[in-house]
Amino acid sequence: MQGTIDGFSYGMVTPLVGYVMACLGSALGLRCTVRSLATGRTRKPGWLALGAVSIGCGIWTMHFIAMLGFQVSETAIAYDGSLTFLSLLVAVLVVGAGVFTVGYRGARPVPLLAAGLFTGLGVAGMHYLGMAAMRMNGSLTYRPGVVALSVVIAVAAATAALWAAVSVRGFLASLGASVVMGIAVTGMHYTGMAAVGVQVAHDAHAASGDGSSAIDVLPLLVGPLIFLVLAAAVVMLDPMLIMGDEEPAARPVRRIDIGDIQTGLNADNNWGVTSGSQGREL
Repeated sequence: MQGTIDGFSYGMVTPLVGYVMACLGSALGLRCTVRSLATGRTRKPGWLALGAVSIGCGIWTMHFIAMLGFQVSETAIAYDGSLTFLSLLVAVLVVGAGVFTVGYRGARPVPLLAAGLFTGLGVAGMHYLGMAAMRMNGSLTYRPGVVALSVVIAVAAATAALWAAVSVRGFLASLGASVVMGIAVTGMHYTGMAAVGVQVAHDAHAASGDGSSAIDVLPLLVGPLIFLVLAAAVVMLDPMLIMGDEEPAARPVRRIDIGDIQTGLNADNNWGVTSGSQGREL
């Protein structure tokens, strides 16, 4: 029996909140990656890691907030905790691989396209792994053409995000890029959901009260949400991440002793001191 799917059981609340979380994760990731380009080699991995986890948590949180609105009339929905956590780990790792690639290799075409392809496939894998974590009295079916379209969107969104991470300059420009990235991530999710069908078992009505997607998912969201709040605090406490793009390169300070001054006076008369007045006060 074909199940009756409602992907917006809470109206536009879950899509909008999920979109905001995707934008937040993207914005934090962009600013942290920009910060990594202006810092020393020893601190660069830390900023890249913070940016990667922020983007990964933002994407994953968007997915599961949106899934709060997904219901099937004929059966309750629960989630497998291990697969759900694995989907979060996949999101963070694949985004991390892409961010570190462009962070060290730049936006050159070959590294960028390779990183975008890997990251996009990973983000799509995270989405469908999260779907595989669903437990219901029935089974999911997919339309291959729509699934392929969602993967293409994921790869394009990932490539654009990685390019923006090392190319976009200015706080407002980064904010605009994060808004676009949020649209792309949300669009990928709902394109993937458009491919879903549910084949409900005949005894589904007997299990209709066994679980609730909201009760199962909400505790899983606490950790990533706390991390995003902490990451936002780190960004807000670093004025350079808010007000500027790059740390001005500090000029090396050279210590000059009396011998250096004496040599310079002898070699160059542009100091305004003649060779005969070397002993005078400068």
